[in-house]
Amino acid sequence: MSKANLSNDIDILLDQYFTDLSGENPNGVYDMVIQSVEKPLLLYIMNLAEGNQSRAADILGLNRNTLRKKLKQHKIET
Repeated sequence: MSKANLSNDIDILLDQYFTDLSGENPNGVYDMVIQSVEKPLLLYIMNLAEGNQSRAADILGLNRNTLRKKLKQHKIET
């Protein structure tokens, strides 16, 4: 999967979200999208890194402390 495909998929999902609102005002879209994507991403990368937080942080391009904070936020045990 390329970045272009991911971007296109997000566009399609957001189009559907706004269609489903049926005229209601959207609220908190940024947080909704981040929460929907961040936890599965963290779980996938932690599995790929075999639980090694330093390696996972490198793969994600995050500081290890930032990764630890995000793992705690999402209640992901390592």
